[in-house]
Amino acid sequence: MGLGGGTILILLLSLLRGMDQHVAQATNLVFFIPTAIAAVIVGMKNKNIQIKLAMPIIIFGTIGAAIGANFSMHMEATILRKMFGIFLLCIAMYEIHFWYQRYIKAKMTHTKDKT
Repeated sequence: MGLGGGTILILLLSLLRGMDQHVAQATNLVFFIPTAIAAVIVGMKNKNIQIKLAMPIIIFGTIGAAIGANFSMHMEATILRKMFGIFLLCIAMYEIHFWYQRYIKAKMTHTKDKT
């Protein structure tokens, strides 16, 4: 639910290797799917997954992924790359805001402790 290794992989493949955005995203999926399956197996084995909570996420995530994949297949790579860039900017702004709020909260707590 944020900036992860797959996002970095797509960015590096498209910028450093010059891969088409579609190919970079497909390559990311090749690495992501087995890793995700292994994580789910381990999570279920350790009883860290709440099935009732996970089912709606799985269902709507699968539907969203299918819709997104269909849209992206019919998009030009340049448009897809720009949309990915906008996504990265949104994630960056969110992360900066989150950490700034956390910094302010910690600073206020630290100031109250001194008084």
